[in-house]
Amino acid sequence: MKYSNVVKFKIKESDYDSVVEKLSQPMNFDGLLYSFVIKTGKNTCCSVGIWESESHVINARPEMITFLDSIRDGLEVLSEELGVTDPVSGPIFYEYNA
Repeated sequence: MKYSNVVKFKIKESDYDSVVEKLSQPMNFDGLLYSFVIKTGKNTCCSVGIWESESHVINARPEMITFLDSIRDGLEVLSEELGVTDPVSGPIFYEYNA
């Protein structure tokens, strides 16, 4: 079953261009079928990954954290509890392609 992860974050205005540039580079994680980033506000975004399976997401976490560490200083803290990201993930139970 396909699996998805979604990460909400806010880019610091002063770092917007450099973070967007890094986010625009291909991410070659094993099992990642495709990904995209949605601009949801002036500096707020959501990154979406579609994966072959949950195990692929789990196995890619160390690489994803390494990538996050490369842009972490360019992100605003969302809250003390969350830090700089608000991540969720789960199985895809419906998909429609026109």
